[in-house]
Amino acid sequence: MPETADLGTPFLRYERDGHIALCTIDRPSSKNALTSAMYYGIKKAVQLVNSYPEPTALIITGTGDVFAPGGELRGKAEDPNPHQEYMVGGDIVPFEEVRMSFAPVIAAVNGMCWGGGLLTAMMSDVAVCSERATFRVPELVRGIADMNYAAYLPAHVGVAVARDMMLTGRTVDAEEALRIGLISRVVPHDEVMAESRKAAEQILRSAPEARMFVKRALTENYGHVDRMSFHWSLFKSGEAFEGMGAFAEKRSPEWVPENLRVGRL
Repeated sequence: MPETADLGTPFLRYERDGHIALCTIDRPSSKNALTSAMYYGIKKAVQLVNSYPEPTALIITGTGDVFAPGGELRGKAEDPNPHQEYMVGGDIVPFEEVRMSFAPVIAAVNGMCWGGGLLTAMMSDVAVCSERATFRVPELVRGIADMNYAAYLPAHVGVAVARDMMLTGRTVDAEEALRIGLISRVVPHDEVMAESRKAAEQILRSAPEARMFVKRALTENYGHVDRMSFHWSLFKSGEAFEGMGAFAEKRSPEWVPENLRVGRL
């Protein structure tokens, strides 16, 4: 029987079978939008897989046609975690934990992969993506200055494309994402999990200590994350409150010129 673990939220399922652990994002009622508890639960899954004495890889995936669209912006969270009361952004989100994981982490991207979902996939060792997957960096249209993306995205796609994706918030399909280097593998939709397992096993065949040194060198290509600006944008800026409020109310934010307002962005 696979080993299971409680990640602190009913919307994440964790099981380990041999050398593969699987974390499944499962909140279909909100299209897998990530609550704070879910973000922290993914972080716990990475920590857990790194605690095993046996070499183990973690695969992160979603349900239905959604990997993860990013954070919950409507203020709805059915899974409050009292241990997170005094935590802020960087303490909760899993991106750095995924980036620095000694154990291999694979993103099995089964569909929509936006915002924090895309950051999770980008920080994974390999992202195996469905041909149906879409990718988007919508933070600026929500009023959020996501300094994680400002630091990480140019290393994947170059400054020009990063600027394009961040400033416009446009949606990129799987074919374009592969072409620009945002992700590395696109497979038929029904083969995502099998190919993700194959990628995990390929990485597990490499020497762990040597792999760690190479990963460290590779991730040094990322820029500095300006945490102060990011936290100000999230918790002090009126733009973020307006942007998230507009999303919840299915309207354009107030800063959008009146003749360009088209409903939820």
